[in-house]
Amino acid sequence: MSYFYKMGLTNNDIFKKLRVAHKLRDDDIVKICALVDFRISKSELGALFRKEDHPKYMECGDQILRNFLNGLVIHLRGPMPKKEEKNDNN
Repeated sequence: MSYFYKMGLTNNDIFKKLRVAHKLRDDDIVKICALVDFRISKSELGALFRKEDHPKYMECGDQILRNFLNGLVIHLRGPMPKKEEKNDNN
């Protein structure tokens, strides 16, 4: 069982906390997701960041959070350097 699950945090809660901690706006999040070829609109983000009792609330699925996290790594660290092919003639 993960630490966040024991605390009762949802994917939406984690996403919100990361957004605040990194001081990200909706535009920033859209660009970060695009780094991993994942498209998300501002209106979808708005639905993710609403309160659970709001009629337009949308649950953040694992795929959305995973793609955002992968994009955030690239955003913060930069893209992974390409591995050089090893020559078998050595």
